[in-house]
Amino acid sequence: MVEPDLIKAAQTGDRDALVELLRAIENQVYRTAYYLLGNEQDALDASQEALLRIYTKIHTYEEKAQFRTWVQRIVTNICIDKFRRSRPSLSIDEHELVFHAGDNVEAEVMSAYASEEIREAIGKLPEHHRTVVVLRYLQDFSYNEIAESLNLPLNTVKSYLFRARQQLQTLLHDYQKGGVRG
Repeated sequence: MVEPDLIKAAQTGDRDALVELLRAIENQVYRTAYYLLGNEQDALDASQEALLRIYTKIHTYEEKAQFRTWVQRIVTNICIDKFRRSRPSLSIDEHELVFHAGDNVEAEVMSAYASEEIREAIGKLPEHHRTVVVLRYLQDFSYNEIAESLNLPLNTVKSYLFRARQQLQTLLHDYQKGGVRG
């Protein structure tokens, strides 16, 4: 967690504090970008753009929102813009994922998010579902933090997560059967 004093110092023009602040959040920013965009180069570009925007806009941060929520909103918006500009195409190779229709998708995503199949399945979700999944399961945001970060009603976030889990369950079940090609 970032120290509030570090944020205040950065806002008042302390460059050392600002650099320290950016270093403290750069991994979180990259991880979000990677899971939203699906490839390293786009994630690096988006991360750099997000960190630059945070650098230039730190004075606009207001304490009424959590700092990490403010940062995630910036990263998510940049990634959504990049995604809209260049719809990525994913290729899904053969795999050996053991997943049954009755399994708890939420537990599977939590325990195996790093697997290639999970990343590809998340990449196939519509952008609004992918965004809430990344924030919830990879960045460990609460439903309220997601709603605040994306400027959505809480019930919309819950609905998106419910639908995304259903879609993931279907995709992962199809992957197990070897029937999905992107």
